Amino acid sequence: MNVAYYIVGVLAALWIGFSGYSLAAQKQFVVEPLEQYGVPRAWWNWLALAKSAGALGLIVGFFIPAIGIAAAVCLIAYFLLASATAIRARSYQTAIFPVLYLVPAAATLALQLAR
Repeated sequence: MNVAYYIVGVLAALWIGFSGYSLAAQKQFVVEPLEQYGVPRAWWNWLALAKSAGALGLIVGFFIPAIGIAAAVCLIAYFLLASATAIRARSYQTAIFPVLYLVPAAATLALQLAR
């Protein structure tokens, strides 16, 4: 179980960290949906920081479990709200994308709690 936790945790952190980087770098595939949803540009750097901090928190959680648990819970909330934002904007075809980040964060949390 420990090996699975570390593997899933690292992959989740890399995946979510990439998402944070993509937003900070304002990559078109991230910026387009945010504009479509009506998310103010002033929030983008804060959202990128939140994702990146969460990804880092998953890694820190290997050494300080409470940080990892908090990071995973916050990332799950973040991506649930991201899906809700897409649904509110009636962008049903893109509402699934935040779930692709939520699932690895939830799996990391479940594996950490099962240790």
